[in-house]
Amino acid sequence: MEAPREETAAAPQHHRRRPTEPAKTPPDNAPRPNTPRGNAMIIDTDIGGDPDDAIALTAAARCVPELALVITSDEVADAHGHGRRARFARWLLDALGRTDVPVVAGADLGNTRYYCVEGLTPDTVPHQDTDVVAAVRALAAVRPGPIRWVGMGPMTNLARLLEQAPELAPRLRITQMGGALRYRDPDRAEHNFRLDVAAVHAVFTAVAAGHLRLPEFVTSEITFVADTEVDADHPLYRGLTEPGAPTWAGLLAAHLDRWFVRFHPATKQHDALALSAALGLPFVDSEPMPLAVDRIGRTTAAGHGTRVRVSTSAHYPGFMSWLRDRLDPAVAPTGPSLPPVKS
Repeated sequence: MEAPREETAAAPQHHRRRPTEPAKTPPDNAPRPNTPRGNAMIIDTDIGGDPDDAIALTAAARCVPELALVITSDEVADAHGHGRRARFARWLLDALGRTDVPVVAGADLGNTRYYCVEGLTPDTVPHQDTDVVAAVRALAAVRPGPIRWVGMGPMTNLARLLEQAPELAPRLRITQMGGALRYRDPDRAEHNFRLDVAAVHAVFTAVAAGHLRLPEFVTSEITFVADTEVDADHPLYRGLTEPGAPTWAGLLAAHLDRWFVRFHPATKQHDALALSAALGLPFVDSEPMPLAVDRIGRTTAAGHGTRVRVSTSAHYPGFMSWLRDRLDPAVAPTGPSLPPVKS
């Protein structure tokens, strides 16, 4: 998720330059060469704020049978306890027929602003488990091989996992929405990074020490573009509001409506773009480069930095076509079992 307040802020032109699209684009559903896919997938999301998280989770639920665990971050508490985002995720997954996917309420960073799904989760939906490390360990015990971790919010849960279950680090294949090389506000870090700067440093330290494979960061300058905006006139939204649409579609539409009224008249698909990269689809180009992280979470390419993969460009038309198909209620869920990740 990106900070909604920033959606309306004017940025200097050089911070808004859109990367050049690849000259030649593979077929929409073809994996990128040499991109590992398959095995269990974990999604770490601050769902319930910008609807791009809920859209991305819906796409994964409908096209990734290997989706095995959802963890929430930047959690919100209420009078009944911790985990409002997790309860909303549980309700959405149940509506999508993915009762097989457990949900765990993760870290609470004390934020309350970026939450707009009050009242959309029935009181009958129980609070979810809260032990992230135990849930990932339980999954790892029954699902051998690498585990794909798709980060859509701050990296607090990942940092805690690396600290408390370091034996799992070599099995993780990280794709994270976050960071920026040319952030539109040079005085601060990208939203997901600045929510928990210590977690960012912990993850980069684990990479530098060789405990984690090179993570891929799908950065703000690639995701914060008009090409991925969904508003009330967009075909994706209209499909969700068709008469007779299923419960999950109505839930997404209600979430979008809340966002349009309270924050911004459109939502950019930051997290679904990161999901597509984790799936190895040909929409995001990335390359290895050394990144340095400063004390407030800003990232810069620097020779003394930690080597990671960083997004460089994206093919937006193909991506949006893919996403629209994944969220079309008239299209049956798809997703044959993916080939396993190479160890």
